[in-house]
Amino acid sequence: MAEIATIARPYAQAVFSLAKQAGALDAWSGQLALASAVAADPEMKRLAADPRVSAEQLGSLFLAVCGNKLGAEAGNFIKLLIENGRLGVLPEIVAQFEALRASEGGVLDAAVTSAFALSATQLAELSARLESRFKRKINASVTVDPALIGGVIVAVGDEVYDASVRGKLQGMAYALTR
Repeated sequence: MAEIATIARPYAQAVFSLAKQAGALDAWSGQLALASAVAADPEMKRLAADPRVSAEQLGSLFLAVCGNKLGAEAGNFIKLLIENGRLGVLPEIVAQFEALRASEGGVLDAAVTSAFALSATQLAELSARLESRFKRKINASVTVDPALIGGVIVAVGDEVYDASVRGKLQGMAYALTR
């Protein structure tokens, strides 16, 4: 959902900037993962949606659940999200924070969809080609979709490469019906 991503982006960028300045990217990553898990709890979601529970009460409860595993800055960040009614956006904030962190570290995530299971050698060769193309380390995850008939679809960031038989057939069908 683009709206949630748009709302989450400034929060993720601000937290990433703060964590980077402090040299605490790993610590923030762990704290955000914990906070996201607490926010995903069904009981916490119910309390967050309950208009009878004030932001102060919810913030106190949230921080009590996290215990001393959240630093002062992370606790303040969670309180800010609660006060602004943005606790439900926390999973997307965490996802964007991790994407920024991976990008900072020179690692890009690649989603590979293949018609057949790839061997370790094939995946290594594909990763090497992608690393050469993007000049960064690639962290590839593979899913199998037999509907592709053959070939692969690779998504890296905003770029998608469709080298599947299904994609070629769709392209031919489009060209023939124009």
